[in-house]
Amino acid sequence: MRTVLGDGEVTIRSLEPADAQPLYEAVRESIPALARWLPWAHDGYARHETEEWIASCVADWASGASFPFVIVDASTGAILGGTGVSRIDREHRCANLGYWVRSAWTGRGVATRAVRLVADFAFHDLKLTRIEIIADVDNAASRRVAEKAGARFECIARNRVVTRGRVRDAAVYSLVPADLEPAGAG
Repeated sequence: MRTVLGDGEVTIRSLEPADAQPLYEAVRESIPALARWLPWAHDGYARHETEEWIASCVADWASGASFPFVIVDASTGAILGGTGVSRIDREHRCANLGYWVRSAWTGRGVATRAVRLVADFAFHDLKLTRIEIIADVDNAASRRVAEKAGARFECIARNRVVTRGRVRDAAVYSLVPADLEPAGAG
């Protein structure tokens, strides 16, 4: 199973303890943008939370429960965000895919590239046949990433997510292996 994937611009790789400080810095920089959508992104976010997150990621990789990745710049190695596959349903060969990008790097196609890399990992390494991206109905940036990555909008799911104690509707997108094929392939 691959632990590093790249496209020449962006690399995704499994997390390691040495990522704690740069990942913490990326999160802290991005709290104002992420807090509305992600419950773990809060004003009091501390480095120990990053260390605990990385430890849980390493354990999840080992058990196969989920496959979180850090997103890095292919040329500098700088941490740009996080992504991964979670809520894996092996019987039905599907899972969720999530992502976030540090504020200084948004709008540059980083998340879109990372989504396509993670989806490739899910389809080829995990042998999944469907990936779902769930975005708050008002999270225009996340929805745009899903669409640019080739995911198909399927529906607005009522009361699908809870953020900061508020029940919210969410847009549901899907990716299947054929969505990653270049036009005219297959």
